[in-house]
Amino acid sequence: MNTIEILKDLNFKATRSSGAGGQHVNKTSSKIELTFDLENSNSLSDTEKARLKTTLSSKLTKENVLILFCEETRSQHRNKDIAIKRFLELLKTNLARPKKRRPT
Repeated sequence: MNTIEILKDLNFKATRSSGAGGQHVNKTSSKIELTFDLENSNSLSDTEKARLKTTLSSKLTKENVLILFCEETRSQHRNKDIAIKRFLELLKTNLARPKKRRPT
């Protein structure tokens, strides 16, 4: 898994966030929507795509697009960083192969 290549496949969209921020919330778009098209990704192999389709089946749309939202902070840049970290952690945990059980 090449992290730099995967980051090129990500799409971001900023929208208005709810929650704390007062009048500032009404003017800025700090909520980040990260989308990753699993089918059209050039950075993952076919076996990795198949593995992610099975492990992330509940989080994928019908078109095999993964969508993550982040609106934790008032800063768009921090929300983007948090969303990227969550995405990479999600990929890393779901691409890890479970150890084969050895009878004792």
